[in-house]
Amino acid sequence: MKKLFALITFAAVLNFSYAPMAVAQEDAAGESTEQVAEEAPAEEVAEEVTSEPEAAPAKAPAAVEEAEEAPQGFHQTLKTKFIEGGAGFMGVVLLVLILGLALCIERIIYLSLATGNSEKLLGEIESSLSSGGVEAAKEVCRNTKGPVASIFYQGLSRKEEGLDMVEKSIVSYGSVQMGLLEKGLSWISLCIALAPMLGFMGTVIGMIGAFDAIEAAGDISPSLVAGGIKVALLTTVFGLIVAMILQVFYNYIIAKVDSLVNDMENASITFMDILVKSSK
Repeated sequence: MKKLFALITFAAVLNFSYAPMAVAQEDAAGESTEQVAEEAPAEEVAEEVTSEPEAAPAKAPAAVEEAEEAPQGFHQTLKTKFIEGGAGFMGVVLLVLILGLALCIERIIYLSLATGNSEKLLGEIESSLSSGGVEAAKEVCRNTKGPVASIFYQGLSRKEEGLDMVEKSIVSYGSVQMGLLEKGLSWISLCIALAPMLGFMGTVIGMIGAFDAIEAAGDISPSLVAGGIKVALLTTVFGLIVAMILQVFYNYIIAKVDSLVNDMENASITFMDILVKSSK
């Protein structure tokens, strides 16, 4: 009896000792299956990641579109806006700009050629009067370009009639030379005034056209109104730009003329002093 009880106890101990081992083996088998299931999507994700560069060429058209939408240069933008403004008034404004610039360039070249060294000319005239007389001084004036030399030549031509006639001749011929220096400035000022006025006229006509389009459509469309107003205002912008460009050249020319006139007056005073000294 004791042996039977010992056998039953031994069997129970063995049963309880093997049960945890079986459970542990089942848990280990379950974890291995879960790891396999988790590793499978990871491999699929890796395959998708590695396959993404193959789809890169499909984005090439988008890159081309971005390159096409790059900001335009200043000249291209100016050309585009000029075309949008309409060929009618924009062409007239451009013509005013060309004419105004042509007049400005002609005046600048003329004034540059008229600029000379008055002090050097006065020194040569003084030395010529002391050495060769009036004819030698007149020859110096003939060989020198510029309004100052022309004024001195007219004064020397009247020297035999007295200093009063010389002074009157210098004043009269100085006014003539001043008129030659200021020649064409009235046309430049006209271009300066005309350019913005043409722009304003184009704006008014463009606004009338925009309101006519609204009346024909029977409804106020934001795109229709904005487009018409933009086209109308472009003429004003270009007219103001032309006026500003020509105004800069005009002011430069006026300053150059004033400088030459002051030089002529100062040189004429010194010339009269030289004649007074040579007469004594």
